[in-house]
Amino acid sequence: MGRPSLSHGVALLCILTSSVLPLACAGGPSATFLRDVAVVSTQNPLVAQYAVASPCAGQAMVEFGPDIAYGRNTAWYPVGGNYERTAILVAGMRASTTYHMRSRVQCSETVLTSSDLTFTTGALPSIPFPTSTVTRPNPSLSSAENPGIELVNVTVPDIPAFFTDRDGNPVWYYDVGRGNDAFPFKLLPNGHIILNIVSPTDSTLREIDLAGNTIRQMDIYALQEKLQNAGYDFVPGGFHHELLPLDNGHVIVLVDCGKDFTDLPGYPGTIQVVGDAIVDLDRNWNPVWAWNSFDYLDVNRHLNGLPDWTHSNALMYSPLDGNILISMRHQSWILKLDYEDGAGTGRVLWRVGYQGDFALSQNGVPTDDPSVWFSFQHFPSFVSQSGLQTTLAIWDNGNDRILNTSGEVCVDPNSGQPYPPCHARATVFQTDEIAKVANLLWANPLPYYSVWGGSINQLDNGNIEFDANDPQLPPGPTVTSEVQEVTQTSDPQVIWKMDIPVPMSAYRAYRVPSLYPKITWQY
Repeated sequence: MGRPSLSHGVALLCILTSSVLPLACAGGPSATFLRDVAVVSTQNPLVAQYAVASPCAGQAMVEFGPDIAYGRNTAWYPVGGNYERTAILVAGMRASTTYHMRSRVQCSETVLTSSDLTFTTGALPSIPFPTSTVTRPNPSLSSAENPGIELVNVTVPDIPAFFTDRDGNPVWYYDVGRGNDAFPFKLLPNGHIILNIVSPTDSTLREIDLAGNTIRQMDIYALQEKLQNAGYDFVPGGFHHELLPLDNGHVIVLVDCGKDFTDLPGYPGTIQVVGDAIVDLDRNWNPVWAWNSFDYLDVNRHLNGLPDWTHSNALMYSPLDGNILISMRHQSWILKLDYEDGAGTGRVLWRVGYQGDFALSQNGVPTDDPSVWFSFQHFPSFVSQSGLQTTLAIWDNGNDRILNTSGEVCVDPNSGQPYPPCHARATVFQTDEIAKVANLLWANPLPYYSVWGGSINQLDNGNIEFDANDPQLPPGPTVTSEVQEVTQTSDPQVIWKMDIPVPMSAYRAYRVPSLYPKITWQY
């Protein structure tokens, strides 16, 4: 566990006991500030609990860093005044490292600053972490790196959910338990973290604070009961692949569900087809809206065969119109659904991808070459939205890419077959909903095939960061994920790279500003 500094003979607690301390004030005279300030350990050795006692009602935050320049801070939290103690969790620190901390309280126009404390984080636990390697191949361009930290979602049993700094050092983790994995996890707007904990027999939605304390949880069986009581006509088999927290406190979850069919073309007899459903959970995690793929799509279109029909892997909320985008890997489509902030009909507004509703162009030039489309994609993310034009970054895995108008497909590089091998790409597409044209603006074709998983984002400086998961590199892979930040140019240059070694595949690895809402950490 982390351990606090020792001061004035107080063990396990560092307390300033002076009733009047020097203040840094803006807009007001000097006054009594903190009667006691304390920093103590939590159950997470990388997370401290800092107590603030403010003389006035307002808001407080904690600055922290390896020296008295600090450099990082928590979010602001309300404080009640009258020296009522408020606990703030401080997270984002490396293991076995001493950090300096101080608090700031803002009351109206007055800003109060405490004295400095130190806290030494504990060692990482014995549970395994990937030993990632970070390189910066273009030092002259490294100053263009974006700020923030990396969310690394390794979907291997026993491996914790964790974030790293830009040098690959873990700065937060959560032990998911033996035999379990987090698939996936995300930051919530309230500063907590939400995870789908997958076990051999169950999947559980769990909200935790930064110290790892469980705030609430709901397993798939509880959701089944809630859906049945609410009158929905499908039974979810499990949470999978995606969680979508909304700013209004709702969480939209992706679940699988099955339906029996008889004598489908190519599938004589009865087969249970597995599709996807979306459930909108309100602030109390009760279902208030749902969408079922079997109600809207043709089960006879199955690019990867049956029974795994749709295999969705990502959800996005469109703030301009309140609708939802869903990425269906086994359809090679991204669909826009009529959600309208919970008032929508669920109808499919459009499908972008091979055999969808959009014509295709590349750099503004129309083309009928199907190989330009993304194939078996992951993790579309917004670059921009303007009116009815949406620009998306899309991780193009390249599975079964349609090579030409004759319908030939690429093959696994290890298959020994004569067709061209599959390869992965980082891509940026712009969709025009009026003209119904999807334009490939930029692509970074890679010399390997990313079999599954992956993520992609455009960063604030215009660079693209992507996770090429499970790259097929001859004579055999030595890494299970290559995370790269590259320039979005015709000849992309790698600025930053993190390699995650065998066998710890990163389903997703992407940049987030910090562990706190509306806070960005510089490095």
